[in-house]
Amino acid sequence: MAEFRDQDLSGSTFQHVRLKGSTIEDADLSEMTVRNAWMADADFRGVMFPDVRMRGVGFRDAEIDGEIEGRFVVNGVDLAPLIEAERARQDPDYALLHPTDPDGFRAAWAMLERRWAALVERARALPPERLHESVGGEWSFIQTLRHLAFATECWLLRAIQGDPRPWQPLSLPWDEAPPTEGVPHDREARPDLDTALALRLDRAAKVRAYLETLTDDELGAMTTPVTEPGWPEPESFPVRECLLTILREEWEHRRYAERDLAGL
Repeated sequence: MAEFRDQDLSGSTFQHVRLKGSTIEDADLSEMTVRNAWMADADFRGVMFPDVRMRGVGFRDAEIDGEIEGRFVVNGVDLAPLIEAERARQDPDYALLHPTDPDGFRAAWAMLERRWAALVERARALPPERLHESVGGEWSFIQTLRHLAFATECWLLRAIQGDPRPWQPLSLPWDEAPPTEGVPHDREARPDLDTALALRLDRAAKVRAYLETLTDDELGAMTTPVTEPGWPEPESFPVRECLLTILREEWEHRRYAERDLAGL
């Protein structure tokens, strides 16, 4: 089987080829044209589709889990506001994830901590080894807790508060994260629930403490770039966007974990 690594294949043409079972990782496929292709049982993870156009495509039993920004037009209908409305109908707490002031962020965080506490109690009812099991290739429950610690370290401790290296050895980046000096990436670690939870709760407490004193001026400010290697990259971000990222990470991974615990 052919392997292409660290090569620039820009502008290449693949015609009458079979790519069944192929793996594409860390690739730039922007401005790519795909015609007359069969993609049954394809699996996309960590893939961005900005300004993508699909014409004459067919979907059957498709499933998409991801973040939608701007329009999401299917057959002439912008589904983005419809999806938002349906998610809020299915779970009224979802409406809290769009706060506009410090009190709104505090309310959203209190809701997330309450929902996560209930989910952890459900997890405790399972045999400990089940909490290391993956469902459908997703993170295990323990890995999810470790990743949420990482998200807080990145967007609060590093981006907002300026700590260049806030990560703990058990913190877990997303799977496609590029190797970076000083950033842990031990996907195979198997801490028990209490160990992973101790790290996760410590990070959650730091979010709560920050939000307790958050003001309108701070919420509307820009962060000071951290120049040392790590994530996020050394640039300035709106504080509001950093905090919204944390809320989204907490909500979506809780949803995935809840789904997978039911499967277990």
